[in-house]
Amino acid sequence: MENQERKKRIFSGIQPSGELTLGSYMGAIKNWVALQDEYECFYCIVDMHAITVRQNPAELRRRALEQLAQYLACGLDPEKCVLFIQSHAPQHAELGWILGCYTQFGELSRMTQFKQKAQQHQENITAGLFTYPVLMTADILLYQSDLVPVGEDQRQHVELCRDIAQRFNGVYGPTFTLPEAFIPRTEQGARVMSLGNPENKMSKSDPDGCVYLMDKPEDIRRKFKRAVTDSETAVRYDKENKPGVSNLLTIYCAVTGKTMAEAEAEFAGQGYGVFKPAVGEAVIELLRPIREEAGRLMGDKAYLEGIYREGARRAQLVAGKTLSKVQRKVGFIAR
Repeated sequence: MENQERKKRIFSGIQPSGELTLGSYMGAIKNWVALQDEYECFYCIVDMHAITVRQNPAELRRRALEQLAQYLACGLDPEKCVLFIQSHAPQHAELGWILGCYTQFGELSRMTQFKQKAQQHQENITAGLFTYPVLMTADILLYQSDLVPVGEDQRQHVELCRDIAQRFNGVYGPTFTLPEAFIPRTEQGARVMSLGNPENKMSKSDPDGCVYLMDKPEDIRRKFKRAVTDSETAVRYDKENKPGVSNLLTIYCAVTGKTMAEAEAEFAGQGYGVFKPAVGEAVIELLRPIREEAGRLMGDKAYLEGIYREGARRAQLVAGKTLSKVQRKVGFIAR
């Protein structure tokens, strides 16, 4: 079978609904870079998903291009992986419609993320917000993906994807590879929490608690200086009683490669006045080359256009084969 003759295939994507964060880098993109040598990887800027919430069109275009520049600056190599913009492969929308006809209303209404987002955007609960997991299913199945690197919050969507694929395969015979959620081993920093509210994941929707890849050094220093800690002064890992300090330690270890014991020893007896700025400086040095390279790439729009055009061509070659097979099986006349 084709699956046994090729490298295992990975699909993943991030919405250009805001700036990429330190959390996006540590939790996703850094892992993507590590995976591109071993797997056949399709990495996407999922702009079609972004419009489930109303976007400013000019900003959406700018962020999609910036996100591509940042992907490249983080180490994703277009020679080793396929980098493309979701809306440039129309097969995503076409397969999304077909798979929507094999998805139950009840399945979608049970999706945790829909319930959460419907609460946040009560004035704009669209059909797109409701059927978002079907488009995500199409994203994954188009590339016959074996693995989908996701955070724990997206595992439910991958399980739905498998259910839809199995249902379709059950009716029409083997068509789709059944993907598995690939949640990388949690190294320090794989789950970066908000600096302002360490109970929550670092998120684009919380600007004050969030470090962006393109933040200037002075902004990063200010954010770490203001980071929530506690009334003690001891720098030690205790997620239950010291969530803020524990989050800062996690970030410090992820950025420097030090173990938790080494980090605790380094700041023993020094207090938060020394500790917080040190974490900030470590993050500044990690992000400096990424910020500078992404800025340089944004000055070369022709190069970025070449990358996303070639990415779309390569993505469509694979996606087109899957879509043609599906269209034939459901009874559409070949184009």
